[in-house]
Amino acid sequence: MLSQLEAYSVLPAKDLKRAREFYRDKLGLEPAEEHEHGLVYRTPSGARVQVYETENAGTARNTALGWMTDDLEAEMAALRSRGVVFEEYDVPGLKTENGIATDSEGKAAWFRDSEGNFICVSQSV
Repeated sequence: MLSQLEAYSVLPAKDLKRAREFYRDKLGLEPAEEHEHGLVYRTPSGARVQVYETENAGTARNTALGWMTDDLEAEMAALRSRGVVFEEYDVPGLKTENGIATDSEGKAAWFRDSEGNFICVSQSV
């Protein structure tokens, strides 16, 4: 049954070379595996994030991938120092200040990767 299996994330990229450079230069990630049509990244716990080439990249308007941290501001400062730009929102139910949305469950910030995918970094209370 699926409840006994490990899940993984899949992110689209229009330009795999550009995506690799973004994930390396901006996020500090190196692929654990490389295939003809994709890259595989691994988290410290072994979770798999696959990036594959497709023309559909950047068309989703939702969060595609998220990371949890114990210090959101420090993560954001490190990412900003590498050129990552965080989204600002001011819509019903979501307002950011300096890129951070806060609610009773914690804080979150979003940015887009080189392919237009929305990525979130969050911190629980």
